[in-house]
Amino acid sequence: MKELWKNIQPHVRPTLKLAYPVSLSQLGHVLLTVTDNVMVGHLGAAHLAAASLVMHIFFLSIVIAAGLTLAIIPLVAQADGEDNPERCSQILNHGLMLNCIMGVILVVAQYFMADYVYILGQPADVEFYAQSYLRILGFSFIPFMIALTYRNFIEGLSFTKPAMYIVFGANILNVFGNWVFIYGNLGSPAFGLDGAGYSTLLNEVFIAVAMVLYTVRSGHFAKYRPLFRIGNYDRTLIKRILKIGLPTSIHYLFEAGSISVYAIMIGWLGAEALAAHQVAISLASISFMLAFGLAAAVTIRIGNAIGRSEPHQAKYAGYTGMFFSMVMMAVFGAVFIIFRNVLPTLYIANVEVVSLAADLLVVAALFQVFDGLQSVGIGALRGLEDTRVPMFVAIFAYWIIGIPVAYMLNNYLDMGVIGIWTGLLLGLGIAATLFTLRFRKLIHVRITAHG
Repeated sequence: MKELWKNIQPHVRPTLKLAYPVSLSQLGHVLLTVTDNVMVGHLGAAHLAAASLVMHIFFLSIVIAAGLTLAIIPLVAQADGEDNPERCSQILNHGLMLNCIMGVILVVAQYFMADYVYILGQPADVEFYAQSYLRILGFSFIPFMIALTYRNFIEGLSFTKPAMYIVFGANILNVFGNWVFIYGNLGSPAFGLDGAGYSTLLNEVFIAVAMVLYTVRSGHFAKYRPLFRIGNYDRTLIKRILKIGLPTSIHYLFEAGSISVYAIMIGWLGAEALAAHQVAISLASISFMLAFGLAAAVTIRIGNAIGRSEPHQAKYAGYTGMFFSMVMMAVFGAVFIIFRNVLPTLYIANVEVVSLAADLLVVAALFQVFDGLQSVGIGALRGLEDTRVPMFVAIFAYWIIGIPVAYMLNNYLDMGVIGIWTGLLLGLGIAATLFTLRFRKLIHVRITAHG
């Protein structure tokens, strides 16, 4: 243990320095959605239900988009480790082209998907509000993809704070935009739910412009600026980006899809069970932001080390993230257990829901550790450009093991929501274990080849 700590200690400070801005930035994105829901909620239940419905549809598209853009981080980190600014700029240019194409595809997809909201069998007024809201939100995908491209570029160069500051600014702008467009202030018509869509669209434009201006004007990136150009695309680099990005998108799509399936199964048990699930999963998602930040930091650190031809350092960069993920998630797990009867009351006063949510928080305390470890594990593998096998691991763990076990425990052993969450726990545990073993194997191969 002392030997392990000796090797990972030099990585602790740099890893945490990269991780916390990413975590806070992701939390900022969550707050954007929370703010929208709170301000839309004043319009009535139908508007809030429509907003919730649209966000479930929209989230699946975001997962696909984000997965593709994440390929930029390890590639830029490796090129930065090689001290190759020209390669970094090429990756940005190629990534921007691919992501803009994806943005256009998603805009068109959201526009036409709005016509089929009725398939979901929602009340007529909810369908009506959801259709126009989804179309308006869809147009935000183009600035969203541009912003994400530049964000991942500068994060690949180990600059993680700018996105955090920009997202904080976006939260302030979002409140103002919602106030103007939802309720009709400063001479604007009261657009209602559509107003939240217009505010989000303008917000994404703000984030995109801010990210581009920072990258173009900051002195940190002066050596890359002459190389920012459109055209001269390299087919090999395009394939390399897609080889990392597409499996990542599919991975996240299946992971997010599995969470939706768990929610559907819990919905069969009644409103109280679903409400308890929502409370517990909401609390768990807050602590998950820490793991997400660590995963991004580990991807960057490993990419840098591989670029410098230092696989030993890549190994300990990965282990550092995994170690701190387990420690921090264990701490949050302890908080969940100790305050399991108090935390749910922050969301709801219903005694039955609070009691059931308290039981779920005990399970959450266990799966927190696995959830954090699998997140950092996939981040470590992404730093090694390994995303195809993890994609199949995710499908196996979540869909072949987790969901069937959850179904059986609920339907045949009458374990209810606890049984369903046990299936979730098992799926995360298998994924975390296999991702860790995969990283250990691949890094050993690289170290052996390096001599």
